[in-house]
Amino acid sequence: MAKTNPGRFFEDYTLGQVIEHAVPRTVGAGERALYHALYPARHALYSSDEFARASGLPQSPLDDLAAFHVVFGKTVPDVSLNAVANLGYGEGRWLKPVYAGDTLRSSSEVIGLKQNSNGKTGVVYVRTRGMNQRDEVVMEYVRWVMVRKRDVDAPAPETVVPELSKVIAAQDLVIPEGLDFSGYDFAQAGETHRWGDYDIGETINHVDGVTLEEAEHMLATRLWQNTAKVHFDATFRPDGQRLIYGGHIISLARALSFNGLANAQMIVGLNGGAHANPAFSGLTVKAWSEVLDKAETSAPGVGAIRLRLVATKGGAPFELKGEDGKYLPDVLLDLDYWALMPM
Repeated sequence: MAKTNPGRFFEDYTLGQVIEHAVPRTVGAGERALYHALYPARHALYSSDEFARASGLPQSPLDDLAAFHVVFGKTVPDVSLNAVANLGYGEGRWLKPVYAGDTLRSSSEVIGLKQNSNGKTGVVYVRTRGMNQRDEVVMEYVRWVMVRKRDVDAPAPETVVPELSKVIAAQDLVIPEGLDFSGYDFAQAGETHRWGDYDIGETINHVDGVTLEEAEHMLATRLWQNTAKVHFDATFRPDGQRLIYGGHIISLARALSFNGLANAQMIVGLNGGAHANPAFSGLTVKAWSEVLDKAETSAPGVGAIRLRLVATKGGAPFELKGEDGKYLPDVLLDLDYWALMPM
């Protein structure tokens, strides 16, 4: 009897199926140090316990995207081990900060299935929740992934494509308990720009670039215990290239956005996201942002800002799609998120 796990294929998923993912992970200061080593992450709230305490938090939390990667990584053996590509995200909310010493685990529910016209693959939609050791949900999100079929002759399931909110309403964003930016130290944060200095429709070229390295992406993917074959096994793709983990691009672009958005501190909502084109080692990633919306919050001195973050292969900034409505070849990532910023 085989004891190894080949992973799930498209026909192994059923609507409403709940998957409890294996191997809880206790996070510590090492995760923060490694995250900041892999990306030029410099946001003050995640770099300094003292800055975090001055902002009303007990200590500096783990970077929001690092927490996302840990929760996401738990799901890979069950959801995307046999994936062709991770296609998109929606309805993501960060509900509680994650601190050193917290233990995270993940659970996913299948909320949609759609076989592709080629009959060889299908799209699986899951809603994933990350919980801490107190069974508190620290974050939740929906993602959809293209998965291979084991048997191309297996019957197609009934097509169910979930209706997802395009934007999380500002009043549904969860502000961390105690967060207070009324005494915010702009000098220590690195920039003077506050919530009121940004206009809806404004675009920001983040200027800097980082060339992707094979070793860094593989270290990151191992750090998050992401076992997807496309990231490790060069024989798994016809072109013999390891696909860069999409989350690696997200974190890299977010870190690059510090130059111009240093005060967009905590990520609290993920409205949508698409990995527009694959990324491979040797590419140089650059990023730009667009301000999509702004909202006040009930927390003292705290405003919410909705941003589009675009990562490119070094293409011209502020260009996203062609006349046909498709992403331009240079675009790697299109991410729509809410962040918290001092007013």
